[in-house]
Amino acid sequence: MALATELRESYVDVILDKWDLKEGHDTVAFMEKMVTDLEIKKVAIVCDEKYATKADGREGGVGTETQLISKEVYEKQDQEKFVAIVCKKDNDGTPFLPTFYTSRMFIDLSEDDSYSDNFEQLLRWIFDKPLYVKPELGEKPSFLSEGEHVSLGTTTIFKRCIDALKNHKAYAAGSLDEYCTTFATNLERFRITNPDGEFDDVLIKSIEDFLPFRNEAIQLFTVIAQYSPSEEVVQRLHRFFESLIPYMNRPPNVSQWKEQDFDNYKFVVHELFLYALAVLLKHNRLDQANYLLQKHYYVPENSDYGRDAMVSFTVFREHMKSLDVRNDRLNLGRLSIRSDLLKDRCVGTGIEFHYLQQADFVAFMRAEVEAKKTFDNWWPETLLLLGRFNRPFEIFARSISKSYFEQSKVLLAIETPTDLESLFESYDDGSRKIPKWQFESFSPVLLLGYEHLATQP
Repeated sequence: MALATELRESYVDVILDKWDLKEGHDTVAFMEKMVTDLEIKKVAIVCDEKYATKADGREGGVGTETQLISKEVYEKQDQEKFVAIVCKKDNDGTPFLPTFYTSRMFIDLSEDDSYSDNFEQLLRWIFDKPLYVKPELGEKPSFLSEGEHVSLGTTTIFKRCIDALKNHKAYAAGSLDEYCTTFATNLERFRITNPDGEFDDVLIKSIEDFLPFRNEAIQLFTVIAQYSPSEEVVQRLHRFFESLIPYMNRPPNVSQWKEQDFDNYKFVVHELFLYALAVLLKHNRLDQANYLLQKHYYVPENSDYGRDAMVSFTVFREHMKSLDVRNDRLNLGRLSIRSDLLKDRCVGTGIEFHYLQQADFVAFMRAEVEAKKTFDNWWPETLLLLGRFNRPFEIFARSISKSYFEQSKVLLAIETPTDLESLFESYDDGSRKIPKWQFESFSPVLLLGYEHLATQP
């Protein structure tokens, strides 16, 4: 009676013998109606020790009910009309249930501590509103369409890695290492060999096919920046990029090649590095971004050609001859197809394009400042698309504050703003050139907000 009353108060129209079975009514017909009437959607079997005993012994009205109900339950393995409600258990915690129902799911209302949650479960069953709803069937993963797309096979590892980093699980470092290793190893699958058709068409398709995995990596960079920007994690990120460098040039087992053969790798590796910087800078992880700019990268193959095995971050930006060919072949007249691609592919990443430009500018300035020590340079592809943007990027706008400048100066490897004067003088006297695309260029002084750096408390 208490349960029926509580259900009525919860908008459930309950049929109960004490309320609805009147003098002169046929009791068997009443019970049959509960089973056969299509308007009655749900039947709750309230079970205690006495009920279970009578049901198994087919005693009295309970026995009659059991004969009617058990036939429905036995014949329909997936029936959802009947459910047992346990209101008592034995001393061992075993629920009292009729034998015909023992293998089925039940609702436990026997414990006061869990009554509220389980009563909600009962209501969800009655109204067909389960707590856990099976999601709609998604699209077939692209890597299962044989011959259509290439897969890195990182999807499952990626999800485990993201969860581990977010929740600071003990195996987070190992999970990140597994993801990075799998990513770098399977990147070989994207190698262009024996292209069918114009090489630049195949190149563009390869870059497009890589998008899902680039997006995975961007999510990983974001989670690292937000949840786990530890030195150990950033060191692994550094090693991850180090492992991608060999793809940008001829592999040891290839004896015949053209310069453009590895251009798809040159694009995606450069794009990944740019996004890693952009994400770290967006989330104000300046020391972590500096780590990627400051630490050199080991390229053992360089030793075979008498070159230094340790290289700077500028290795991640190499010219792509195939895009020049495409520009000419299709008569596109673009100043930089690469910059156009970077902007178009930025949509939906959660990283606005100006953050990519900010990262590009930081990389350019870092390379320029360190030009005295090295001949390396960084061509800031995305700055072509600055348009009328002639104000400082966010990091340097904030660096008007002396305290913030003390944080941001590591990005440029300087101690005071005046350390940049000699660089600006070299631009003025022509000994060093600012990148230019026909008539398009930019002003480092304006983008730095140089005159206002560290001028406020």
